[in-house]
Amino acid sequence: MLRGVNDLATKLKAKILEFPIKKIEDTRNLNNLTRLKFNESTLIVCPDINEATEEALNAFLKDLEEPQENIFFALTAPSVRKVLPTIVSRCEIVRITNEELRIEGGKIKEFLAMKVGEKLNYIDKIKDREKAIELVVNTVNLLHSQLHLGDVKYTQLAKSIEETTKTLSRLKANGNVNLQLTNFVINL
Repeated sequence: MLRGVNDLATKLKAKILEFPIKKIEDTRNLNNLTRLKFNESTLIVCPDINEATEEALNAFLKDLEEPQENIFFALTAPSVRKVLPTIVSRCEIVRITNEELRIEGGKIKEFLAMKVGEKLNYIDKIKDREKAIELVVNTVNLLHSQLHLGDVKYTQLAKSIEETTKTLSRLKANGNVNLQLTNFVINL
């Protein structure tokens, strides 16, 4: 879970309840849950809200507009641009800075600065698909932020973002973790 979510829960003195929304059925289940009376503050975290269907998000709007007492929502996405504008318009946007984008034992910038051999050694230790996806998502986020800051040549950065996005799609489509991460490092 992102550090910002834990900080928000602490600030609200709320317990965290993770509730992914992908399909309309998920939204209906959430609606059934939020109809209940919550005696203590609860932060409902909907990770990767950008992956939800438009139908699910449209059904979720009512919860966002009129949350029950003691219920707060935190939605995560790699980019505001990937979230339905009607959802974004009802949210307070909190951006995570590059320094908060972490992978096991280091920062994304440090990973990207490694030589190819060092990167291959690093990714060889990643066997879990979720960890692999986290690495790639954080890399995409960092590359996008560099694009907006003008830190790197545009064409080089655009190619890196494209390759990283392909890797993410392949990992989510159940591609072999080791093979996809190896291709990711070589093509980065």
